[in-house]
Amino acid sequence: MSAQKTIIVLMGAPGAGKGTQGKRLAADLGIPTISMGDILRAKKEEDSDLGRELRAIMAEGRYVPDDIVIQMIRERISQPDCSKGFILDGFPRTTAQAEALDRMLEELGLQLTAVLMLDVDEDEVVERLSGRRIAPSSGREYHIRFKPPKTPGVDDETGEPLIQREDDREDTIRKRLEVYRQQTTPVVDYYRARGVLEEIDGSGDFDEIYGRIQEALARAQQH
Repeated sequence: MSAQKTIIVLMGAPGAGKGTQGKRLAADLGIPTISMGDILRAKKEEDSDLGRELRAIMAEGRYVPDDIVIQMIRERISQPDCSKGFILDGFPRTTAQAEALDRMLEELGLQLTAVLMLDVDEDEVVERLSGRRIAPSSGREYHIRFKPPKTPGVDDETGEPLIQREDDREDTIRKRLEVYRQQTTPVVDYYRARGVLEEIDGSGDFDEIYGRIQEALARAQQH
């Protein structure tokens, strides 16, 4: 039955661990993670009317209209790898998109299983992101606390100085978090009112957090 598909919206601030936890959950459930960013990048490269339209929109720095976004998601979830369900990452970002997603799922006879939101304290997010260091030539990643290089400040393989990306500076991170909160608070309220929101403590050990995600999903599936 199509209604038995596992359909999850995964939410969380930058640095909340959404990407790594989402991959693990997708692998365990045998369903794909659908990243809106990945779909847009792939479609933009296509030699098609839509590809050309997207290139023009993005070149001007405009937002892609919701109807186009929903159409791309509809196409993606019709692929065979979504036969058991899918995880949406990076969508919906607005209440209008959440409502459009609900309408699309209803038209397809599908139902949202859960909205899983990873909650992490802002200071912890700042520590996670601002501690990242990159080897410029290879892109190898380190973290001054969680995965330090053998010698502070230099790459293990080449000995080149590690850099901190502009995006990983504390003031930039706090601005990104502020934008995220402003964008997503109405979406969180929308899903909370619908009774499908599961708020998960995203701090602490990776396996502990994943255990909380599994418990939250089990609760949601019983509703």
